Amino acid sequence: MFVTRIQSVATLLAAGTLALGLTACSSDSSSGYGAPAAAPAAPQAAAPAAAGAPSTAPKAAGGADAPFGAACAAVPKDGSGSFAGMAKDPVATAASHNPMLSTLVSAVTAAGLGDTLNSAQNITVFAPTNDAFAKVPADQLKALLADKDKLTKVLTYHVAPAPLAPANLAGAHKTLEGADLKVAGAGQAYTVNGNSKVLCGNVQTANATVYIVDTVLMPAS
Repeated sequence: MFVTRIQSVATLLAAGTLALGLTACSSDSSSGYGAPAAAPAAPQAAAPAAAGAPSTAPKAAGGADAPFGAACAAVPKDGSGSFAGMAKDPVATAASHNPMLSTLVSAVTAAGLGDTLNSAQNITVFAPTNDAFAKVPADQLKALLADKDKLTKVLTYHVAPAPLAPANLAGAHKTLEGADLKVAGAGQAYTVNGNSKVLCGNVQTANATVYIVDTVLMPAS
């Protein structure tokens, strides 16, 4: 051990204070969802993770809430389309891995907005499902997809240039299109502009918070 047999009380107290300080700093640095608090570690080794402990998920912008809503059950449990997988990709790329959003991805591609959305930072996207687009009469949807300017206006109306955690979701929010959209509700039940329901909310991508909605949002003409 190469230590003297007799150690001073001051040295022991200093070592104990340093160990406790390091343990406290390590505990404060956790950013996962619901990550369990670290128990005080023994000086010689860190305590092992408890069996069955929840996996670490990306921290939501503005809060640590997990995704919520009945439609979240349809999200794959693993792979690039899972919550953990989407959190690694920017929003347009992440959406392309979600089968519920294939029509939205086609619309974003037609409008040439993929790179714009992927390069934006700290945005919130209200993402209509395929069924939401199916509510739009077929002739109107076809005309919308063929009109790049109008399509861009509609799609940018679904994007707020700020991260909106559930606690900050209710209220009026200016969009990239320029007009406001209004969110009402609380807890895990929200509507957008009075008729579009949030089906799966607080989904994290590398650069955005996503709320999957059941109706396409239309800005005022």
